[in-house]
Amino acid sequence: MEQRKLYKTLENALKHFPDFENDRQLLSYVLREIISNESIDIIGGRIWELSDSRSAYNMAEQHGEIEKIRKGYTLKLENYPIFYEVGKNRSVIAKETDKYLSEIGIHLFSATGIGERFKVKDAFSKDHYLYQYILALNSNDIGINLMNTMNIISTSVSSMLRTRRIETKARAIEKDLEKAREIQRSILPEHEYSFGNYEIFGISIPDRIVGGDFFDYLTFGTETDKLGIAIGDAASKGFSAAAQALYVSGALKMGTENELKMTAVMKKINNLVHRVFPNERFITLFYLEMYNDSKGLCLFVNAGHNPPVHLSYATGNMETLDSTGPVVGPAPDQEYNTDSFYMEKNDVLVMYTDGIVEATNSKFEFYGEDKLKEEIINNKNFSAKEIAASIIQSVQKFSTRAKYSDDKTVVVIKRIR
Repeated sequence: MEQRKLYKTLENALKHFPDFENDRQLLSYVLREIISNESIDIIGGRIWELSDSRSAYNMAEQHGEIEKIRKGYTLKLENYPIFYEVGKNRSVIAKETDKYLSEIGIHLFSATGIGERFKVKDAFSKDHYLYQYILALNSNDIGINLMNTMNIISTSVSSMLRTRRIETKARAIEKDLEKAREIQRSILPEHEYSFGNYEIFGISIPDRIVGGDFFDYLTFGTETDKLGIAIGDAASKGFSAAAQALYVSGALKMGTENELKMTAVMKKINNLVHRVFPNERFITLFYLEMYNDSKGLCLFVNAGHNPPVHLSYATGNMETLDSTGPVVGPAPDQEYNTDSFYMEKNDVLVMYTDGIVEATNSKFEFYGEDKLKEEIINNKNFSAKEIAASIIQSVQKFSTRAKYSDDKTVVVIKRIR
């Protein structure tokens, strides 16, 4: 899926941020990486940098298939108010109004804000916000997909820049680490859970002291015949990711306790995360509702998360539960859809995070979905706990000598009756 491929491209760029002297060099590298990735429909782009006076944007870098703008070209805010809209909405697609840019063939543009936001006043003393950088992108598909792509780039790269600044200025102290551990412990439930015809087992292993992965088992007040199961991955790192995960976990609990519909819960959580964590990176989230009935009905919403694998024991077929909506956080008022499937006796469902399939060995080869599916097939006759343990053990063994690692979380559901 493009959202996850884009996210991995940005994650790979994040690993290299210590190699660059300044933010502008890093942004130029990130832009080139996005353009060169054939699976992401971005063919060119420019970086505009806010002037020291915060009254204009200067053209800083341009790469890929674009109409070349003369070096050092400046767009003054008094003549280009659309930049205020970027500061307000993060990303925009609009008609070009600058005479010079129109003359060289730019008639429609797309732009997203990157980095810090600064509060400024216009000529009428009205307050606005301006991003430190504007990333203008060229794509063959100007529409909602491009807006989602730009929002992911904005939140991810902005977080990357902030992480870069933080990690060059400070190191965590023991007191902060202990607080982080307490947050992590408060997110995760007990591993094992029984519900109706099902046995469930989840396990999460943080890459650092704490991580952004989480899972939870959710009850519905008076509805004892229904269970919610969520798994998520906050794309930030360390304490910040743990804080986001705790917030989303709490919001899910509130939604289920009030017996809200799945799509309503997801929309509310998305808007809350967007408002409370405006400068953080996004969260992927898979939310499942199971019923204690004879048919094994399961409903789900997948917000850009790794698609869980459903093994039909009777046929041996494996189905992936793909995304039904965008990742959580980058933009407000997003729409989410539900989908459904049925679990029959001995069927297995495996929910997991990036750290499972994207674990690497010393040759930087991925563990991958095929190896995960093979592990599920080989252990289909065992309990949910044994299947989960086998997957974690297999991944840990595969990635023993890897230079890069991530949080690893897996939740296994097996219908036993």
